[in-house]
Amino acid sequence: MKRVTCERDSDRPAPSWLRLAPSGFQAWWTGRHGPRPPAGDTDTGARPSSSRGRRTGRPGPEPLAVAGGAPSALWRMRATVRDEPGSLAALCARLAGLGVDIVSLQTHPLADGVVDEFLLRAPGGVTAAELAAEVQRAGGWDVWTERGDAHDLVDAPTRAVTLATRTALDPAELPLALRQLLGRCAIRQAPPGRGGGSGEQQAGAAELDEDSGTVMRLPTPDGGVITVDRPHLPFTPAEFARARALVELDGRLGPRLPVSEDLLTVSGAGHFTVRRAGPGDLEAAKALHTRCSPQTLRRRYHGPVGDADRYLRHLLSPNFGRTLVVETTRGHVVGLGHLLWDGDETEVALLVEDAWQRRGIGGELLYRLVRMAAEAGCGAVYAVTQASNTGMLAAMRGLELPLEYQVEEGTLVITARVEPVPAALPQCGAVSDQGRADGS
Repeated sequence: MKRVTCERDSDRPAPSWLRLAPSGFQAWWTGRHGPRPPAGDTDTGARPSSSRGRRTGRPGPEPLAVAGGAPSALWRMRATVRDEPGSLAALCARLAGLGVDIVSLQTHPLADGVVDEFLLRAPGGVTAAELAAEVQRAGGWDVWTERGDAHDLVDAPTRAVTLATRTALDPAELPLALRQLLGRCAIRQAPPGRGGGSGEQQAGAAELDEDSGTVMRLPTPDGGVITVDRPHLPFTPAEFARARALVELDGRLGPRLPVSEDLLTVSGAGHFTVRRAGPGDLEAAKALHTRCSPQTLRRRYHGPVGDADRYLRHLLSPNFGRTLVVETTRGHVVGLGHLLWDGDETEVALLVEDAWQRRGIGGELLYRLVRMAAEAGCGAVYAVTQASNTGMLAAMRGLELPLEYQVEEGTLVITARVEPVPAALPQCGAVSDQGRADGS
């Protein structure tokens, strides 16, 4: 069977049903996410630099070989210098004294100076403190350093064009593209009326916090707001302009979804189509709810069955993740799979109509969702379910990936590590009646 080709790389929005969910689940959610963000937010998760390689799926910084075989390391560094002749030359001379090679340089003009952003290749024994000390001796200030890796070797214009292309092809890429553009930062996307102000305030111009320079607010065409927060490093005007241009591009292109369909064969039941879903599938998804038993809906949404339809508009929005549907040749949706951006540990969720459970449809949906997460650069995915949901347990185990379990008063959180992509994900053929899981 042909596999779907998936398009590539948040405190998670607190769902409206959280206040009605079992106390154990509420306790888990609060402990994991801290204070609830505004409903509808998408946080791509600011993380300490020490966790970068381990949790994002990107290789951690490892020694590089330089001429003569001596070990070296890549560093990203920013420093503010005076905007006058000779200031950059003095800084470069100091770095050369440490045996540091400047791989690339970007300049960000400010009102009272210039922020120089470097990618450096330094001898393995050089530390961040030594780099900062030499820059300060050269007259620089506000020095910031972080270990780099091979991904940083892509030049800034190429990266910006690549991210713009990805966003143009798929609106679900926007939060991920902003994060790749700006580095470690928290991105919250609030729908109209939930951006922390009135509708008039939300519809205003993009703004960068003048006091700290670490928060930018970018209005979206529908009246919502994207808030980007990077406490450890102020944004420069150039970064603000790049982020604003990316959001404006997404708005100008309007609603869209990439065309992606795959044939799924279920033994004894015929053929199904697996494809990306969006807001246009709202009514079909509601119809699926009517054909699901109360028990199936409770296992999926962890709250009152009558509230299930309220979540669909958010879940089907490409602004907050990606959704796959499984539908019959007559166009009836029998399964939904959601990939919701939640920092480095993206959430996966499944719903399969009762009549089609235990046939492997849920397992196939999960396979594709995890593949999409891995290709987007996510280092892990997790599913929130109940300890009694043997179908979801079987689906997660069927991935043949390292799993972690957390159980609190009947709420089960299963986390799967999804790296490396080629080796971690199994090869699967057509689904039989003895499929991996019901996916409910």
